[in-house]
Amino acid sequence: MIRIKTLINPSRRSFWLLQLGGWLGYFALNLTAALGEGKAWTHGKSSLSVTACGLLITSLLRLGYKRIWHLQGARLLAGAAGMLLVAAIVQATAYVNILNRFCDDCDDVRSIFGYLWYFASMFYLLLSWSGLYFGIKFSRQLQQQKEAALKAQAMAHEAQLKMLRYQLNPHFLFNTLNAISTLVLDSRGATANGMVASLSAFLRYSLDSDPVQRVSLAQEIDATNLYLGIEQLRFGERLRVHMAITPEARSALVPSLLLQPLIENAIKYAVSKREEGGTIEIDAKRDGGSLLITLRDDGPGCKDFFIDRRAGHGVGLSNTRERLLVLYGERQQFAIGNREPHGVEVSIRLPFDAVPLEKTSKSEIAA
Repeated sequence: MIRIKTLINPSRRSFWLLQLGGWLGYFALNLTAALGEGKAWTHGKSSLSVTACGLLITSLLRLGYKRIWHLQGARLLAGAAGMLLVAAIVQATAYVNILNRFCDDCDDVRSIFGYLWYFASMFYLLLSWSGLYFGIKFSRQLQQQKEAALKAQAMAHEAQLKMLRYQLNPHFLFNTLNAISTLVLDSRGATANGMVASLSAFLRYSLDSDPVQRVSLAQEIDATNLYLGIEQLRFGERLRVHMAITPEARSALVPSLLLQPLIENAIKYAVSKREEGGTIEIDAKRDGGSLLITLRDDGPGCKDFFIDRRAGHGVGLSNTRERLLVLYGERQQFAIGNREPHGVEVSIRLPFDAVPLEKTSKSEIAA
């Protein structure tokens, strides 16, 4: 046996639920009012007939409204008013004919004033129905437009995040390949080979991670250690790194590859340009409802942190600041300044969202 599954449009289903429920309520109200006036139970026939006519006429009225829905302003109003007037005339005429057939004691129905009274009551009833119909339809249209706008905004943010994240890859890759080339020219083949292996592991993590999704700080630290392993091969003991990450902070969610461009910037200006090298400190802790990440170096400092990116400078800092702004808006803080007596400090404050500690193991970034 073949089963045929019919998919009903949710808006159509809602309409018929309201339509049938409303007219059944009208029938019950009409019947109880007639019985309250002392009329016989046979009046239920007339109430049921009027209700059936109203159900049919408003269903046809809905089809007419749907055909003129694309019109704007006065044209839509004029079209709806014309349909409403015709529907009220038809409904009032049907009402009078039904009462003439089933109601023997309704003498006023046969007079012109009686007809006008029933026309006015039917016009008011259908006007209320039309107002409810257009109100719901306009409300749903506004909701759909709002959802479409939010979806477009989310897609724009996602595209911007991906652009910012992927912008780091060629920038970092160029610097690393340049360092490998230098090692090969200096006949340091073993060191260059180790750097290629570390680069492969780091790029695997970089390319596999979703630029939009956040990772635990523990994963970010593991990825940072992969990157630092590459730089340790270049600088040896000249590069010194100290980390102080609290257990609670390790479970916090952060954007992937958040620290790498900041560390790369510190190495470029605080380590590589000095014969004695330099020290980089990374601290992370929970501060109330926030995650506080601090990165320091003991280099000479800087006069202008956000200079012209077109000249190839300030890419990491500007990129990180823009990513955090897109992701968190005003809920984040990114501050950078010189230390005393020398060095640079970068401070990042993010909303604290955590994942279970068992999901933050290093095995998730296995090479």
